[in-house]
Order: sequence, then structure tokens, then C-alpha cells
Amino acid sequence: MREYMLVLLVAVSVTYVVASIARRFAYRYNAVALVRDRDVHTKPVPYFGGIALLAGTAAAFLVGGSLPWLGSFPIVGHDTRVVFAACALISAVGLMDDLIELNALAKISGQVVAAGIVVANGVKFYWIPLPDRVVTLDSAASIVLAVFVILVCVNAINLMDGLDGLAAGVVAIGASAFFGYAYVLSYEQDLVRATTASLITVTTAGICLGFLPHNIHKARMFMGDSGSMLLGFLLACSAISLTGQFDPSRLRPEGGALVSAYLPLLLPIAVMALPFADLVMAYVRRTLAGKLWYQADKQHLHHRMLALGHPHRVAVALLWLWSAVVAYGMVLIGIVGHWWAYALVAIGIVVAAFLTWGPLLRRRWARPDAVGAVRASGARPGVAHSPGRGHR
Repeated sequence: MREYMLVLLVAVSVTYVVASIARRFAYRYNAVALVRDRDVHTKPVPYFGGIALLAGTAAAFLVGGSLPWLGSFPIVGHDTRVVFAACALISAVGLMDDLIELNALAKISGQVVAAGIVVANGVKFYWIPLPDRVVTLDSAASIVLAVFVILVCVNAINLMDGLDGLAAGVVAIGASAFFGYAYVLSYEQDLVRATTASLITVTTAGICLGFLPHNIHKARMFMGDSGSMLLGFLLACSAISLTGQFDPSRLRPEGGALVSAYLPLLLPIAVMALPFADLVMAYVRRTLAGKLWYQADKQHLHHRMLALGHPHRVAVALLWLWSAVVAYGMVLIGIVGHWWAYALVAIGIVVAAFLTWGPLLRRRWARPDAVGAVRASGARPGVAHSPGRGHR
């Protein structure tokens, strides 16, 4: 664990420092997010947060590869080098989009090429663990599934990046939950394949934590597409490395429900639950409206949270809470497996739901009283009194 803590601290520190420098360059080269109709920010904010995230990733991978335990596995070093090369490419594509607004086809092409780099070098699904059997994939199915998962994760995080601190916080929570399970597999269960996932996820959590001080409301800088696509790519690679590259039958029985074959398959979905839900709803909503799937609107989950009456910070905190309940709840149930784990997760869901829809319920409860007060005053409901000439 000490080596992982060192990697985490390096990722946090390098990302935080480089973000301060990158913000200055963003102003110098006019790489700023202008205010659009669908945006929430009210003044231009500099980009180049993705540069800081990439720098933190490079530093963390470099340090991890030189440590006595993490650096002792050749396959981990190979996989992290391949993943970083693809990360650099996808960040470059995102950076170009931040500067010159690439069209959707160009962005998707860059994402496919980045996915091809990792797939061509062995970071892909070899099989899918199911509760009663393991499904072995042929070469074509392995490639198609890996590229599909990468594209979905990259674009899901990209769509989630709509409020200050939202994407970085959601990814930090999901990656840290994923790390907890991967660490148990890699260290306590001696599964080398899980070590790659644990290193990637602890790095991902670290760069998000290092970037959050610059990105929390009111944000001093944005990660841009270069950062959001990088985070989605890292999560996808960690999921592929953990889920599709080891046989769950090799797990030892100590640890209760840890041996459940469901968890390696369900945990990546739980980690990405909110971004996945937002992506699917956006696709369905835009298709039904006769729009293309990439045409932006203002009906994402974060927009709906604001429409419920939550202030910016509260909306972000609530979405963080939902991510934590789903991701950590899945890990808790999978590792512990006792009744109290299910009860604790259920309580978390109830609390999150109450806090989310509380303002709407309070407004509905207060509405009859307000109507009664208007009727008692002799005024017609729905007709406002004139405030006087001085307030027109």
C-alpha cells in the first residue's frame, strides 16, 4: 500500500503544480471556454487542464514503474507504457478540439486510433467472466468489444463534464472504488493482471484530486476535452485490464463474497453508472427529437439537478454522492457480502434520493398553502399584483 500511496501523492502534486502553469499558457494562447447558451459558467475560463492531467499520469506511471514491487512485473510496465502512449494521443486530439473545435467525426477517429494502440498491444478483452462460466472471445470479438468500451467510456465522461468539479469528482470516486477492489486482487490474491488496473486507477484518482482545487466552483480552469477524454480512456483501460484479462475462478475463497464472478463484470458498470446513464439518456432523447447523438442540448443530469433548484455546489455534491453510493456500495457488497452491507447501501440510496428530490417535494407541499393565502387575500391565483411604477 505504501507504494500506491506514493504514486497517489506524485499524481496529486504534479497535476496541481502543472495546472497552475498550464492556466497561464491557456490565457497566452487564448485557449479559453467562451460562454455558450448551454453552458453554466458566466465568463470565459481557461482550458489546458488536460495537459496537467496528462503530466500527472506520466509522473505517476514513471514512479510506479521504478518502485520495488510495482516495478517488478514486466507486464505491468508494458501495459502502462502502452496506455500512456494512447493517453498522449487522445489528449492531443482533445487539445486540438479545445483550440479549433474539431467536428464529431474527427474526434471519434482520434478515439478509435487511441483505442487501436492499446488493443494492438494486448490491452483488450480475452474473455468475459460470467457467474457459471467464462466466455472466451475470438480475436475479432475481442478487438470490437474493447474499442466499443473505450469509445463509450471516453464519450460518457466527456458528456458528464458540464459543471465545475463534476467530472473530476465522479471519476475520482469511481477510480478509488475500483482501486480498492483491484488492490485486494493484486496484493492479497496475488493476481498480477490486477496490478495494472490498481496502478491505473490509483493514478486516475490522484490526477483528479490534484486538479479539483483548480476546477471546483467557481472554476479557475477547465479540463476541456483533452482532460475528460483522458479520464474516460484511463477508466476504460483499467476496466478492460481487470475484467477481460483474468479468470475469476483463480480467486481464493477467503474474503466471503469476493469470489463472486459477478463483481469483475458489474464493478466497471457501477463505477461508470452516472456517466453511462447520462450518455444513454442523451442518445435516446436526441434520437427521439430527430437530432444526431452528438448535437448538444441542456438536458443532461447536471442540468436537471440545477432545474430541481439545487445551487451549483450542491448539485455537484449530490452527483458525487450518487457515484459514491453506487460504486462503493458495489465494492462493499462484493467484498463483504453480509446483510448489513446491503442495508447500508439501501440507506445510502434513500438518503441520496431524499436530498436530490427534497427541493421539489418541499415546493409541492408548500403550493397549497400559497394558493390558500392568495385566495384569502381576494386576489385571483396566477395574477400578479403590479409592484408600482417605480419597479417596472
